Amino acid sequence: MALDADVIVIGAGLAGLAATAELADAGRKVILLDQEPAASLGGQAHWSFGGLFLVDSPEQRRMRIRDSHALAWQDWLGTAGFDRPEDVWPRRWAEAYVDFAAGEKRAWLRAMGVRFFPVVGWAERGGQLADGPGNSVPRFHITWGTGPGLLEPFVRRVRAAVASGLVDLRFRHRVTGLAASAGAVDTVAGEVLVPSGAARGEASSREPAGRFELRAQAVVVTSGGIGGNHDLVRKAWPARLGTPPGRMLSGVPAHVDGLMLGVAAAAGAGLINGDRMWHYTEGIANWDPVWARHGIRILPGPSSLWLDARGRRLPVPLFPGFDTLGTLEHIRTTGYDHTWFVLNQKIIEKEFTLSGSEQNPDLTGRSLRGVLRRALPGAPGPVRAHLGHGPDFVVAGDLHDLARAMNAKVRAPLIETAELRRVVEARDRQLANPFAKDLQVTAIHGARRYLGDRLIRTAVPHRILDPAAAPLIAVRLSVLTRKSLGGLHTDLAARVLRPDGSVLDGLYAAGEASGFGGGGVHGYRSLEGTFLGGCLFSGRTAGRAAAEATA
Repeated sequence: MALDADVIVIGAGLAGLAATAELADAGRKVILLDQEPAASLGGQAHWSFGGLFLVDSPEQRRMRIRDSHALAWQDWLGTAGFDRPEDVWPRRWAEAYVDFAAGEKRAWLRAMGVRFFPVVGWAERGGQLADGPGNSVPRFHITWGTGPGLLEPFVRRVRAAVASGLVDLRFRHRVTGLAASAGAVDTVAGEVLVPSGAARGEASSREPAGRFELRAQAVVVTSGGIGGNHDLVRKAWPARLGTPPGRMLSGVPAHVDGLMLGVAAAAGAGLINGDRMWHYTEGIANWDPVWARHGIRILPGPSSLWLDARGRRLPVPLFPGFDTLGTLEHIRTTGYDHTWFVLNQKIIEKEFTLSGSEQNPDLTGRSLRGVLRRALPGAPGPVRAHLGHGPDFVVAGDLHDLARAMNAKVRAPLIETAELRRVVEARDRQLANPFAKDLQVTAIHGARRYLGDRLIRTAVPHRILDPAAAPLIAVRLSVLTRKSLGGLHTDLAARVLRPDGSVLDGLYAAGEASGFGGGGVHGYRSLEGTFLGGCLFSGRTAGRAAAEATA
């Protein structure tokens, strides 16, 4: 049977684009398939904040941050917690990725025109011992242009390959089966879906208009994870995290459905670490949603009081921005699906950033004037919009009215005014001196020792009940589904492995479908900025390996 291409890539997100671009650069003919319409080219990466994990970068050095490969690797190991026999390949991928992040990653991206916001963010701080989880130093480099800015060079490279005849982009092609000849995967089959005018991120029809079957020397799966499919999320939910929430928001569109993981497994691929997942605990409902249950993550500074559904402070070190998975694990012991940030106007103006390209039009639009406005009084426009229209925000002049509004929001008398007052006032008394025993207050003082946090991310320490900082604000937070940390088991050449560990010839995987490399490069926990970077690194690796194998 004749071949339709040298390689077929399934999934036109960032990992798929990176793989396709590398294949085309090597002169390979590629068919790139995606079940969504052309408007969704780039997948989830378009909606991202564009944060990338870099080690010992010029941006860090300009901010007086001392980083090193050794420190980054220590942080990765302390965060990942690799402890399973099947973690051999994930750990090797982790070593290779830290080498990449401390080595050629920045130069490779800059050569394609990618630039970074000069202030490096400090996300996922952990807050435990030196060898525990979290970033010891700021490493979150925001792409100038956010997610769309990071996608640009890869879309440009793929479009150029389309124009030269090396790449054939086929949207509305939903893969339902893989098949092998002589022991190597070489056939991709599925449904051609009816045309759809759905805008980026919107749900598109699954009505079939016909079927297709294509053959190539190799197949690369870059179809993403399961975050948009709450049934699969609940099915994979690990007992160590308690029971899954009854109500969750979606941080990704519905097309992130996990279909291809099952298709690949049916063709003989091994899946590992399916119980490892990364969901955010600071989710708010988007008041202007694009997809069903559309949630936005707050990227918080350290000053908001984090309370459980009954108004009790979360335990140390579960402060805003410190330990996502630890916070999720604790929340699942409380008996409720939601928690609260309690803060004031002064804190929200300085410390609330909403994740996502559409929530940061200044950075996404590369508007220097817009970014400089962030230093002026007042919250950023998207934050003001959520404050005025968001279904999870309440504003009040005093604690009694705030507690009443919080209870009205959840339709249950869970917050007692007297207890809320005790908690807030006890915290506020710690601000009478430049030192304190409250570890969150200590963390706030510590954050302001970093120039980047002092400039744009951490408010001057003050009492929440300070009249000059009024009004009071409470924000209801929900679990926001996001990333699969497990996936298709791959070796360092991105070749998919069978359940027995042998190579499944002809099949490669990258991006979230492969756990961002190896079937789980992050282990149990992620250091922020490593999802997009994991797509880039694994996609590049898969593309280069498949190109070499099809020479």
